[in-house]
Amino acid sequence: MRQAVKTGWMYGLGLLVGLVAAGAGSARPAQAVPLEVHVVVVTTFELGQDSGDMPGEFQHWVEQYPLEQTLPAPGTEHGVLRYNAQDHVLGLVSGEGPGHMAAAITALALDPRFDLRRAYFVLAGIAGVNPNKGSIGSAAWALHVVNGGAAHLIDSREIPSDWPDGFTPLQGHVPDEQPRPPLHSIAGDMAYTLRPSLVRWAYERTRHIALPDNEKLQAHRRAYQGFPEALKPPHVMMGDTISGETYWLGALMNRWAERWVAYWTDHQGEMVTTAEEDIGLCQALALQARAGRVDDRRLLILRTTSNFDMPPNGVAPATMLANAAHEENLPGLYASTSAAYQVASPIVRELATHWGSYEGQVP
Repeated sequence: MRQAVKTGWMYGLGLLVGLVAAGAGSARPAQAVPLEVHVVVVTTFELGQDSGDMPGEFQHWVEQYPLEQTLPAPGTEHGVLRYNAQDHVLGLVSGEGPGHMAAAITALALDPRFDLRRAYFVLAGIAGVNPNKGSIGSAAWALHVVNGGAAHLIDSREIPSDWPDGFTPLQGHVPDEQPRPPLHSIAGDMAYTLRPSLVRWAYERTRHIALPDNEKLQAHRRAYQGFPEALKPPHVMMGDTISGETYWLGALMNRWAERWVAYWTDHQGEMVTTAEEDIGLCQALALQARAGRVDDRRLLILRTTSNFDMPPNGVAPATMLANAAHEENLPGLYASTSAAYQVASPIVRELATHWGSYEGQVP
């Protein structure tokens, strides 16, 4: 951390010197030339230091890409950014939850040190996985992001007998309100669809990557008899994500999430992963795009699966929660953080190093 502070201070001093030098003898205040950014790598947490200890989502990028230069990141939970000056790749740790994500992305978009107007944003983070759709250690490129945190809710013990669960749209009074309320309104932003051609491009370039498997993952998968997708070894796929701040789990909640994603995507999407931050990222980018600071069509979301979102048959949700209440205990933590880098880094490197092909033309 001492080195991070030193580097950040020197960078800030350099900006100040540049401003003073450029402004000397000029009637108008000068502005430093912003750093060129081709790709922003977005992660959500790091377990300890950015390097040298047990890795969270960020450490693989810092050590392996690498992201060598440290810059201060005021207004963010993590407090520092990392930059690769050769490829013009900027790395960010948002902090967990949609609020932290929205604040971090907004602070970045407003930061005069960076030009993000043509930058691609690639979120590479871990998630829970629906055992009806996938297995742990896998990687899913999302086409749809659905808000799982904005709803009316009645306790399931008090709902009408014909309701599947207690969730209804904020602009509705029954679970399957028809016509479906608008996706974006004063009541909230309920779903985003990423640029289909870009998501498919990323998937096609990474679908054949062999992800690591091990005995721990295999033993965990074997408990999910009756869930064919959960028994498969780790692989790259496409799969939509539901995003909300509540860490839910259990078969009934999983059933609600499947219904909720289908409802808000007009049955075009399927709930594969569950995470917190994605809706905050989409909301912040969409608002900053209106101001011309970013291009929200240049967004990719990769979620790699560290745990199932419901227990196997015969195991109570409370037992599952006791075994995985902290990230360090998630059965696929190391595999999923490794997979996030392994799958996302070729896409980041391709975009960053072939900038002539991708600056003006989104795949």
